[in-house]
Amino acid sequence: MFDGLRFRHWRPELRDGRVLLLQFDRAESSVNTLAQEVLAELEQIVERIAIEKPKAVVIASAKKAGFVAGADIKEFVEFDQRGVVLEAIEYGQKVFQSLAELSVPTVAAIDGHCMGGGTELALACRYRIASSSESTRIGLPEVKLGIYPGWGGSVRLPHLVGTPAAMDMMLTGRTLSASAARAIGLVDKVVEPALLLDSAIELAKRGTTRPLKQRATAWATNLWPVRQALAPMLAKQVARKAKKDHYPAPYALIETWRRAGGPVRKRLKAEARSVAKLAQTPTARNLIRVFFLMDRLKNLGGKEHGIQHVHVVGAGVMGGDIAAWCALRGFDVTLQDREMKYISPALERAGTLFEKKLKKSDKVSAAKARLKADVEGEGVAKSDLVIEAIFENLEAKKSLYANAEKSLKDDALLTSNTSSIPLSDLAAELSDKARFAGLHYFNPVAMMPLVEIVRHADMDAETERRLAAFCRAIDKLPVPVAGTPGFLVNRILMPYLLEAMTCYSEGIPGPAIDKAAVSFGMPMGPIELADTVGLDVAASVGKILADFLNLPIPNGLESKLEAGKRGRKDGEGFYVWEDGKAKKPELPEGYTAPEDLQDRLVLALLNEAVACLHEGVVADADLLDAGVIFGTGFAPFRGGPIEYIKTAGPAKLKARLETLAKRHGPRFEPRPGWDALG
Repeated sequence: MFDGLRFRHWRPELRDGRVLLLQFDRAESSVNTLAQEVLAELEQIVERIAIEKPKAVVIASAKKAGFVAGADIKEFVEFDQRGVVLEAIEYGQKVFQSLAELSVPTVAAIDGHCMGGGTELALACRYRIASSSESTRIGLPEVKLGIYPGWGGSVRLPHLVGTPAAMDMMLTGRTLSASAARAIGLVDKVVEPALLLDSAIELAKRGTTRPLKQRATAWATNLWPVRQALAPMLAKQVARKAKKDHYPAPYALIETWRRAGGPVRKRLKAEARSVAKLAQTPTARNLIRVFFLMDRLKNLGGKEHGIQHVHVVGAGVMGGDIAAWCALRGFDVTLQDREMKYISPALERAGTLFEKKLKKSDKVSAAKARLKADVEGEGVAKSDLVIEAIFENLEAKKSLYANAEKSLKDDALLTSNTSSIPLSDLAAELSDKARFAGLHYFNPVAMMPLVEIVRHADMDAETERRLAAFCRAIDKLPVPVAGTPGFLVNRILMPYLLEAMTCYSEGIPGPAIDKAAVSFGMPMGPIELADTVGLDVAASVGKILADFLNLPIPNGLESKLEAGKRGRKDGEGFYVWEDGKAKKPELPEGYTAPEDLQDRLVLALLNEAVACLHEGVVADADLLDAGVIFGTGFAPFRGGPIEYIKTAGPAKLKARLETLAKRHGPRFEPRPGWDALG
């Protein structure tokens, strides 16, 4: 079988008992992705299998990295540019359907990541077996790219596991462990990694019967009347998190599933047309762009960072949580503060984080062992990276650095988590300025993916590279920024927050302000965000940036702080908070928000983004967009501030700013840089 045939991406091998082991090994790539060339070879192989009829077929990966990462997204973008997305989708469907129609048993042997097109390949097999490795994750994350599974995934999965479980996977994009996939019937068996291939061959020979309850659920939840009843309920659930105008893919998936019945080929045709249409929407194009922006940030520094031991000074919320996150990600960490009573709460929070993320007691214990209290600061001499996270006081920080430099190793890096003090001031008295940088995390550390690497004139390029690689190692996204006040994210965010507070001080209700921002696509309104960040933090950073940007501080903020109403952490700020949620009052009956409210909020942010790009706070527009999306949650479907400006029209938005300046004051005058975007 396959004598004389050679393939670039697939390795067919006939095992004892005439079981064909087909290993996927994409040429010149560290991971397996499904490009058209890969599919073309698979098509040839499937045709040959149909003729030769081995006893069974097992599809596995020859890569250590995992099974299949999904489709080749770069190639997908090229298809969009050439206008051939539908043809590409239909071709993938054709190949997978040919695999599904083989008369011999087929088994997908999954170890490591199995995403998107990889999961659809597995679904086209008769059986699926997965390794119990922690790295094994199975998912259909296409919704995060503004589309949904288009190579038969949305057709096959509901009929395999039942609609509720299938829609939960496809509408959220969440991934499943091997055991979770087994629980819903997505995989038939879970085994130890070392037994995977032998067990897959055995499964291929003997087959298995899925439990009656799973088969009944799959059948019942795809009947025509059930689809008509379930679809509106699913759409209502989606609407709680995503607007149809902003994110059309989940709604299109539900509607296509609701309408499309009959033979599998008819359902595949409906799937292909729907996904191809979605692929041409601005949402899909922007979300795919965001995917590549994330990829760029992940690869800024490479993998080598030379850091094993991290020493954090300052066990407050930020310092303690930074230390916990580093320990969670496998680093040895020492946490220093003036007395043990300041460190203990941080260790307690760390324990909660470890239990939530790691779950298994042995892993939790190992993480706790990696994080050690260090009142005396003995960890400085052992550390490869020192992160200072004390209160915002220039002299206190400079004194700390002077002491740290006495015992730092020659190649150790010294960094500050300052959010507002210029790096040049902090570095002024250091003997080795080259290995000093800003490493600015965002609160809450466990949730916010971005870290700003803050430059100064005397910083060495190798310091930046090592810090970027370290960020990758702790699963954070680094953006190098200039050391101007507010750096990138806070500088762009603060005019938006201050304008929201100004609107509030004018009598515009908080819920109306938040609604205007959310309707633009922000994940949270600015009034709720200010409460979440803390009004004390907003006031502190706001004062520094208001002076720098010549912006007015709105009335009413100081009185709230004086009354101890700092927001969520005190239970009251602009809103009253209960159980971690804001209680927003109902808007007065018949209330209509000012017609320029959304412009006031959004254009304040966009104006500062243009200024940051013009001044070179970041190297280019893509890095700015990435920083603001991952640092503030700026509507991803809009592609970032600069991409949105280019799409909406710079001249048009600049004219709206000029109108706002006449109506509300000089803070809206267009900043330098708008004309360069036109």
